Amino acid sequence: MSDLRDLYQEVILDHTKHPRNFGALEHPTHRATGHNPLCGDQLVLTLDVERDQVRDARFAGKGCAISTASASLLTEAVKGKTVSETHALFERFHDVVTAPAESEPDLAGLGKLAALAGVREFPMRVKCASLAWHTLEAALSGAGEPVSTE
Repeated sequence: MSDLRDLYQEVILDHTKHPRNFGALEHPTHRATGHNPLCGDQLVLTLDVERDQVRDARFAGKGCAISTASASLLTEAVKGKTVSETHALFERFHDVVTAPAESEPDLAGLGKLAALAGVREFPMRVKCASLAWHTLEAALSGAGEPVSTE
């Protein structure tokens, strides 16, 4: 578990200090906004989806370290995936971060996203980690209302 915590801290810090895919796409095919009132995280997620494949993903906004790192990791993880694969990744990620702290989550196939499994030990931080993911689901479904973690 110590190795996972070390990885968690390293990945979170790296993606917070150097977020990948930060900014908005000029001509997105999908867009959604998200807000976590508890932490103050605000996010705009833009996607370029062509022929059922996520070609590009970017985020803009402000948030805590976990929220920023999660959005950065999300944009890396979904590029090149089909919409179905993206929905499945959301489900796997959500299952991992909401698993009981005493359980041993299945991290296979999550890659760097596995680093965020540590948030399940801090229930108040799960909303920070999952905001970008719920915003992704809203963007893909075409929901017009902003996503809120409350």
